Amino acid sequence: MSRSIMTALHQPLEGSWAVAEPEWHAVELAEAHRGKPFDKRVLYLAAPNITFGILFGRRFDYDDAIFQKMITIMDELVVTAGTQNAKLYNVFPILKYFVKEPGFVLNRINQLKEILKVLIQEAKEVQCEDSFRMYTEAFVQKDERETVEDKKEKMFTEKNLLASAFDLMFGGTETTSSTIQWGILFMMKYPDIQKKVQDESENVIGLERPPRWDDQKVLPYCLAVVHEIQRLGNIFPYFPHSTSTDVHFRDYFIPKGTIVIPLFISVHYDETQWATPRQFNPNHFLDADGKFLKNDAFFAFSKGRRVCAGESLARMELFIFITGLLQKFTFTPPPGMSTDDLDLTPEVAFTMRPKSYKLCATPRQ
Repeated sequence: MSRSIMTALHQPLEGSWAVAEPEWHAVELAEAHRGKPFDKRVLYLAAPNITFGILFGRRFDYDDAIFQKMITIMDELVVTAGTQNAKLYNVFPILKYFVKEPGFVLNRINQLKEILKVLIQEAKEVQCEDSFRMYTEAFVQKDERETVEDKKEKMFTEKNLLASAFDLMFGGTETTSSTIQWGILFMMKYPDIQKKVQDESENVIGLERPPRWDDQKVLPYCLAVVHEIQRLGNIFPYFPHSTSTDVHFRDYFIPKGTIVIPLFISVHYDETQWATPRQFNPNHFLDADGKFLKNDAFFAFSKGRRVCAGESLARMELFIFITGLLQKFTFTPPPGMSTDDLDLTPEVAFTMRPKSYKLCATPRQ
């Protein structure tokens, strides 16, 4: 990604296209239920608007028909891509003639791309000539100014803009939203840890001002809890890559183009790396003095040159959303349920989501 486009992600958004404070809308969403039980799906809705703000310079109302359509399509893609038939098709493409999943996925992808085309066109119509406030504007400006040497293809084309928008929206929605759902589930399961997060936040920044990313420097326990949510939730237990060249690794020869599947789950649950790998334990990321401690066995965003491109944004989102929600609410199971009834077994889709659950959000005084 070019420097000019990266710069665009940090430009303030102005006017009617401005993106409001993300955690404020998440708080409003939980507050609307007035302490009554609601489904975890509600927690899924806040993060996508951050990505839409970056891409198109705007946010959607949660009940907006286009917003709901996009969320539904992305959810269907995640669920279908995790089915056994879809996994078999990835290994044996000939199965596309015998199973319905590949056709269903392609149909939903095309539907989503048609919606994106409309949003991209709307964003183009409000672009500024001398500056940019969103990813789409920056991309279009690069397209207009790009010069191509002989026999080289243009990079900043409409086709690549559509593909980039799709990747950013899809990648920036499922992972962050599902991690937030895991986070609230863990906080209900372990109320003593939830209380420690709330106490640290209240003692350091109070109850009025929402948390900011810079607060992670003074909220080590909150930061440790967010990391432990990612470690134990383990949204991506593995992610396929392929070798770009021939590789000699230890006593093995791996030819160029070989599919390599790193098992992040094996590292996150490694007994030699974590004191209690199968338990939720924020002390995995704290030293003896209570200061935040990095751990090289933390692979939530992968490692190396192919590390997640959205890592820095995801880190900020998770810290601000989770800390901000716990600052404003205490989360508990619905009446009639105890913490023992909460199921931490993941639902296997394209990602490892928490199973369906309901929760209550009681405002903190």
